[in-house]
Amino acid sequence: METKMHMKEWLIAQIESGKYAGLSWENEEKTMFRIPWKHAAKKDYSQTADAALFKAWAVYKGKYREGRDKADPTMWKTRLRCALNKSTDFEEVPERNQLDITEPYKVYRVSSSGEPPRPAEPEAESRARKSPENPVAPVKQESTSSGEELKEINETLMKEHMYCGSSALTLPKQLPAPPTFFRAGLASSDFRLQVVLLYHGQQVLKVTTKSPDGCFILQGQVPLGNERIYGPCSAQLICFPSPAAVSLPSHLAEAMSRLLCHLERGVLLWMAPEGLFIKRFCQGRVYWSGPLARNTDQPNKLEREKTFKLFDVNTFFTELQSYLRGKGSKPSIEVELCFGEEFPDPKLPKNRKLIVAQVIPSFALELLQRFSLGGSADRSAVPPATDAGKLEEV
Repeated sequence: METKMHMKEWLIAQIESGKYAGLSWENEEKTMFRIPWKHAAKKDYSQTADAALFKAWAVYKGKYREGRDKADPTMWKTRLRCALNKSTDFEEVPERNQLDITEPYKVYRVSSSGEPPRPAEPEAESRARKSPENPVAPVKQESTSSGEELKEINETLMKEHMYCGSSALTLPKQLPAPPTFFRAGLASSDFRLQVVLLYHGQQVLKVTTKSPDGCFILQGQVPLGNERIYGPCSAQLICFPSPAAVSLPSHLAEAMSRLLCHLERGVLLWMAPEGLFIKRFCQGRVYWSGPLARNTDQPNKLEREKTFKLFDVNTFFTELQSYLRGKGSKPSIEVELCFGEEFPDPKLPKNRKLIVAQVIPSFALELLQRFSLGGSADRSAVPPATDAGKLEEV
C-alpha cells in the first residue's frame, strides 16, 4: 500500500511545484509561505484557478472523487483551513495576511522543529498547539466521526463570510476568552437568529433562522446567475411580505412598494463565533442601531458590499458577567435595521418608519432568559459579587 505524505510534506511539495498561482514562499529562508485566499463572492473568482489547491487537498485526502462527487469549493477550502489550524507544523501569521486586495492571501509559518515528519493518519491530523483560550482554533484531535467533522466544518464555514473584501471589518489577532462560566459552547454552536419584520410599526413576520449560513432579508428570490455575488452558501431566505399584509394609507403603501423595488438583493446576516455580521447587497439604503453602533442619536449607514460587525459575543459575555455581579447594566442584544430611511432618527420614531427589521442572536436571548434577568429574586441564584471564585464555577 502506498504511504501517503504527511500534510507538511504534501504542502511543501505543492509550493515547490509552482502549479498553483499565488502559492509561494514568503521569504528566502522558506520558513513562511503565502496561500491564495480569494472568497467565492469576488466578482473575478474562478473555481478552476482559485479553488485548485483546495480541490487538490480534498482529492489527496479522498474527500473528493472527480466525476463522482459534486464539486464543492467552499467545503474544499474549509477542509484545508481546518487541517492547517489543527496541524502542529503550521501557524498562521495574521499580521502578514492580505485579505482586502485583488488577489488576497494568507501567510503561514512552517514549524522550525528539526523532528522528522510524523506518519500521516488516515482521517485525523495531529493535535493542535493552539491556545484553548482562542475559540476559533480547534484544540481537540479530529474525530473520525463524520458528524463531529461536519460540526467543525460548519463552524469554520461561518468564518468564510468575513473575507469579502471589506475594509470595514478588522478582527483581533487573537480573541480573548469569554468568562469561564459561559464556556458551554453555546455561542459557538448556536447560529440561529430571531428576526422580526415591522411595517410602519406593525409586525408582519417573525422567524427563527435555522441555517448555519445565516439569512438573506430581501425582496423576492435571490436572482439566478448571481452565485458569483453571493457565493455558494445556503443562507435562509426571508422575503419581505407584500405591503397588503398591513393596513396602510394609500400614500404609505405606494411609498413602501417603491422602496421594496430597491431591496431585491437585500442584506445577508450571519452569526460567527465572534458575533453577528451583515453585508448589504441591495441598491436601497440601509441604516442600523445596536450594541456596536457608533451613533445613538443620528443615522448609522451600512455601506454597500462591505462587511460590518453588529454584535460582539465577548463583549456580551463580559457585560453579562458584570451585570450578574451587580456591577453593570443588563447587556443589549437587539439590532435594528431600517430600510430606505435614516435611522436612528430623533425627528421620527421607529414605529413610523416604513420597514424595520429587529434581529437578536438566539444564544444571547436564551442566556438572558435562563438567568431570568429583570427581577430582584432572579439574582439569588447567582453567587455574591464579592465571591468571584464561586461565580466562575457556575
